[in-house]
Amino acid sequence: MTRSRRLLVLTVAVLLLGGVGATLVVRAASRADQPRTGGPATTAGAVTLTAGQDTLAFLGSGQGPQRGALASVPADAPDGTRTVSDLTCQRFHAAAGTGVCLRSTPGALAQDNKAVIVDAELRQVRSFPLAGTPSRARVSPSGRFAAWTVFVSGESYGAAFFSTRTAILDTRTWKLEANLEEFAITMDGRDHRAQDVNFWGVTFAEDDDTFYATLATAGETHLVKGSISRRSVTTLVKNVECPSLSPDETRIAYKKRVRTGASLWREHVMDLRTLRDHPLAEKRSVDDQATWLDDRTLAYALPSDGAADRTDLWTVPADGTGTPRLLTSAATSPARLG
Repeated sequence: MTRSRRLLVLTVAVLLLGGVGATLVVRAASRADQPRTGGPATTAGAVTLTAGQDTLAFLGSGQGPQRGALASVPADAPDGTRTVSDLTCQRFHAAAGTGVCLRSTPGALAQDNKAVIVDAELRQVRSFPLAGTPSRARVSPSGRFAAWTVFVSGESYGAAFFSTRTAILDTRTWKLEANLEEFAITMDGRDHRAQDVNFWGVTFAEDDDTFYATLATAGETHLVKGSISRRSVTTLVKNVECPSLSPDETRIAYKKRVRTGASLWREHVMDLRTLRDHPLAEKRSVDDQATWLDDRTLAYALPSDGAADRTDLWTVPADGTGTPRLLTSAATSPARLG
């Protein structure tokens, strides 16, 4: 076979393989866009973050074109027909008419990760590049501050090795604290500096200055109380991850690392005055930053039975009584509005 003929055969083979590959990608995308039968009822419409409307907002987690789309339902009918918006995110949270949407879009060489700030009508106000894969998002009760955590390396808090980056944004001045690792750390009454410091899971108080978060260093996790204005944090207690401050600001809900059966974490609630905690009735391992629906009830995401790529939202009483209850299926990133 001559050289020119070999080149012709190789070119044809490459084109055929490229065509087959493109066909497979299109078919896979088409299958992903097909909604599963028996899913939640939906309708297209306007989703707003306006205060005064008692609604529950969340991201759809089921397969299909509405995967990752922000939806809302009346708070008293969480499993009712969903109003679905055009805004899609991997993580979302909102309060007082301000929303933070963490996006991750596949690129030719790497993911394009962004934090997008939206107003009450879901219009984009600003966007910021992210240093890694979206993980956690929170907005302060006033809507002034937004925080996000990304994985810089590793893909799970349960992994042996991972690194995070956590930022806090002032949506009034647009001042960005791009890395909480630059804040001063007081641990056991002393200044703490280390190369292995990681922060994640910010939750805000109503005073637009105080926040709580997880600090990891030397193989241990700590609950920290921080001040945005002073750019500092102080450790309070160990073995606390993904804290969530109650609306009355007296308690922290969080996941506590345990070693019982197949569970890696168990949800607990801690009294901030005494630092005493109690486990919740949910005994399954929850890898989420729980959301307070009110002063008595928590919501969180768990993998759906038989569907590893989907999560459902569950609720449980915050006082440790009762039993877990399914809130709504095929959903994640809840936010109680109103």
